[in-house]
Amino acid sequence: MIDINKYWQNCLDIVRDNLSESAFRTWFKPIVPLSFENNVLTLQIPSQFFFEYIEENYIDLLGKALMRIFGTQVQLEYKVLVDSANKVATTIPSNNISEPANVVVSPYDNRVQLPELDPQLNPMCTFQTFVEGESNKLARTAGISIAENPGKTIFNPLFVYGGSGVGKTHLANAIGNHVKRTNPQKRVLYVPANTFELQYTNAVLTNKRNDFINFYQTIDVLIVDDIQGFAGKAGTQDTFFHIFNHLHQMGKQLIFTSDQSPVAIKDIDQRLITRFKWGLTAEITKPDFQLRKDILRSKIHKDGLEISDEVVEFIANNVKENIRDLEGVLVSLMATSTISNKEIDVQLAEQVVSRIVDVSQNEITIDRIANTVCQYLKIETSSIYSKSRKREIALARQISMYLSKRYTDRSLSYIGDSLGKRDHATVLHACKTISETMEYDSVLRQQVKEIEDILHT
Repeated sequence: MIDINKYWQNCLDIVRDNLSESAFRTWFKPIVPLSFENNVLTLQIPSQFFFEYIEENYIDLLGKALMRIFGTQVQLEYKVLVDSANKVATTIPSNNISEPANVVVSPYDNRVQLPELDPQLNPMCTFQTFVEGESNKLARTAGISIAENPGKTIFNPLFVYGGSGVGKTHLANAIGNHVKRTNPQKRVLYVPANTFELQYTNAVLTNKRNDFINFYQTIDVLIVDDIQGFAGKAGTQDTFFHIFNHLHQMGKQLIFTSDQSPVAIKDIDQRLITRFKWGLTAEITKPDFQLRKDILRSKIHKDGLEISDEVVEFIANNVKENIRDLEGVLVSLMATSTISNKEIDVQLAEQVVSRIVDVSQNEITIDRIANTVCQYLKIETSSIYSKSRKREIALARQISMYLSKRYTDRSLSYIGDSLGKRDHATVLHACKTISETMEYDSVLRQQVKEIEDILHT
């Protein structure tokens, strides 16, 4: 019986001499030799996509190395992990070196059945877990339309851009997951731009550029994440230009994400920029206060947690930049609560949040509330402190008192004294008036909501 690991290492030495170090680490280091029985070498590989890529780009080199080390009668098969958690795998024979005399048929020949493709999607990213808000409504709505009819809407391509952590990748994966669930026969592929670039470079080095293009031209829904990564890569851009044209002409769906709008990306061929703008360009902005609360409540409900509205509002008020930070705070809050055996309250939340953001910069004060209310209602800030009883000034003063009671820990007397030397009874009356009026006055309710959103941005 041969030492399978030693023989495989000898094969790797041959392969390594003929590849760049990055290509070797990416495509050969993850391979695990399992057995060599009856002249059949079985290799374990991570995914279906891995199998397809090796068969198309490296099988000639691998075949020569195997025949030199194992002998001319060697046959090759792969075990592909389809469920890593439960160690479930499927066995696929190599198309290309089962017998030296075999005629090889390209898996991309239109006359043959294409092999299954691992879409490389994150199964946790769905429309159900993508909470809708004003900042992402357009992109999410278009995404649902595309997912229902990929390649058949006016949103082709869909170009989604925005800052880090606002949900671009989540949305792109949600589209892909919906397509695979409703149309399992569709070939869907999610690929980060830097991975595409690496694949292209390897294809060029191994004289497989045409095969690389042929592979991508078989995709029904192609999702390229962080496409700004193509900037300055002339060869990659030229190749992708041909892939884009073919897929678009064939009615296939293209989805791109970026941290910038198409026109803002530098060092990208103008031909590609023009094509990026053919469909819908949708921006996802930072989540507003209401969306931040909705995201927190959604995750709290999903994880079966019990966290008070007061804590939720505190986190939403102080963690503003992106969704990842919001989710990170919840994880840290639960861990801290469990380890220290403390109840999740505002004090504990403040400790956790302070590790991520500067809470003091987000403090809502009585003066800040008064200034915001007056700017929103377009009145002089000084008027709110006067004795004037004009309707618009009285309304601004009452809203300021209501919000001061809600968002500060100051006493009614302190709030009244800060807003024109009023007593605590006046503040109490103002809070009651605003609260009751909002129940039936939709205009006032919307005004107060918009002022709150400004305070939380």
